[in-house]
Amino acid sequence: MIVETRALSKTYGTGQAAVPALRGIQISIAAGEFVAVMGPSGCGKSTLLHLIGGLDRPDSGEVLIAGQAIAGLPDDDLARLRRRTIGFVFQFYNLLPVLSALENAALPMILDGMRPAAARERAGEWLQRVGLTDQLQRRPSQLSGGQQQRVAIARAMAADPALVLADEPTGNLDSQSAEAIATLLRQTAGDWGRAVLMVTHDPRIAAYADRIIFLKDGTVVDDTRLAAVPLAV
Repeated sequence: MIVETRALSKTYGTGQAAVPALRGIQISIAAGEFVAVMGPSGCGKSTLLHLIGGLDRPDSGEVLIAGQAIAGLPDDDLARLRRRTIGFVFQFYNLLPVLSALENAALPMILDGMRPAAARERAGEWLQRVGLTDQLQRRPSQLSGGQQQRVAIARAMAADPALVLADEPTGNLDSQSAEAIATLLRQTAGDWGRAVLMVTHDPRIAAYADRIIFLKDGTVVDDTRLAAVPLAV
């Protein structure tokens, strides 16, 4: 298993203002598996993603990434694990506007100590895989929303992570671009062997996953395995 959570709980606030976000969550995700998380607003979807990604720490329980418990890791070790084991894809892309697609995709690897030439070479390979061969030197403002999200996916994948976490990755896209990104995330899991965990509010996009985990009031109320869907958009 790439991801395991054990009795994962998180509460925000204290006393009468305390709001339980997660209550004893237990899930697991294998390599090559694409899992969507759905549920009403405030059910704990983003909190779950943040805890698994090491962006926040649980009150109790634990998260294991590739068998390693992350809650007790020092900040430097946790940052290193995020850079090398987890790829993040966000709703609003988080690309630097002054950098080209190639430079954006290469930047995390350069910051992690890779030689710039090697980082750009690997970034270029992934940008080609996600269909942006002719867009390497364009800046974000010169790209469509769907193209910017492809850059974000290439950036996440170039560091060769075991896990990709996608937080509403299609929420800012038109329906055609959204389905193209969902297809690409399926390919990330099925063809490239990564575990993919995606938070989404869109049932049509969730249907591209292998499984859908439904949350309500901070608990898992259903975990459904889906039949395969065609890769073509």
